[in-house]
Amino acid sequence: MYLGLLMNYTRQTDGYRLAYHKSGSGTPVVMIHGSPGDSHEYDKLSNLVSPRAMTVVPDLRGFGRSDKHSEGGNKAYSRDGQVRAVIALMDELELTDAVLVGYDIGGFTVQKVATERPDLASALVLAPPVPGVGRRILEVAAVNAFWHATFFRTPLVEQIFDGNADCIRALLKIHLDGWSGPGSTVTDELLEHMVEVYAAPGSFTAGVSWFRDSDSNPISDYAAEIKPDANARSKKPTSVLWPECDPLFPTEWSDRISDFMANFSLKFMKGVGHFSPTEAPEIFAAEIFAHLSGEWRPDAIASQDRRNAY
Repeated sequence: MYLGLLMNYTRQTDGYRLAYHKSGSGTPVVMIHGSPGDSHEYDKLSNLVSPRAMTVVPDLRGFGRSDKHSEGGNKAYSRDGQVRAVIALMDELELTDAVLVGYDIGGFTVQKVATERPDLASALVLAPPVPGVGRRILEVAAVNAFWHATFFRTPLVEQIFDGNADCIRALLKIHLDGWSGPGSTVTDELLEHMVEVYAAPGSFTAGVSWFRDSDSNPISDYAAEIKPDANARSKKPTSVLWPECDPLFPTEWSDRISDFMANFSLKFMKGVGHFSPTEAPEIFAAEIFAHLSGEWRPDAIASQDRRNAY
């Protein structure tokens, strides 16, 4: 079982340690998981990348084998709290100029890491969320798709789900079945592992606490999004990999990325759902290798066949 995997631990930051595993050598590639999930989501991708780079894959605070306790409140598990933890991890390991990889809350996290500490990131490889959704998050279809972002703020989490493996399994199966691509094996690969790591008392509450902070909750965050001045857009080389079968992030929402990023490529992943690093690790690996080799090009000068490769 994954829980027997040897993990390393950081020093405490804000009273929390991160568990992480590290493989390979060379340029660092730091992979940040989503919610629900943990570093296990990147097992296949890490195995592909580690022969050519150093992969560092942590469990965020409140997830997997990392510390999870209530002393820090929801702020400890918020985007800002997770960003502090990832920065501390990278500083402790003396990592700079890394390729940062993320999707779901991991995508939010690595984007802010790159903004706050540009020295830590040479490039980003992202699946949604990415900027540009704006107040479309308040449309009926989006509110229905993001029901979990509101539900996780209710006391039902503690009253019914926390510590109850059967309830947790039922809820996570809804997410895994409903958000993955057609024919995906994600539920078979991840469900029982997720139940195992979430079932301990306090673990499920910690794992959803990101959504209890208003600045981290994707609905409130996107609703308050403001288009930056053109010269304030992100200039980090960024690969955006957009799943075509992700019910949370329809492909139509990719139309405003250029309002927020000045140096990006956009590729759509056919048949891939929300859990894209697990569903399509080869696609992520190809983008990581393009950044590592210097072959990556932004859309403005990319050839049409490369843009449509996936």
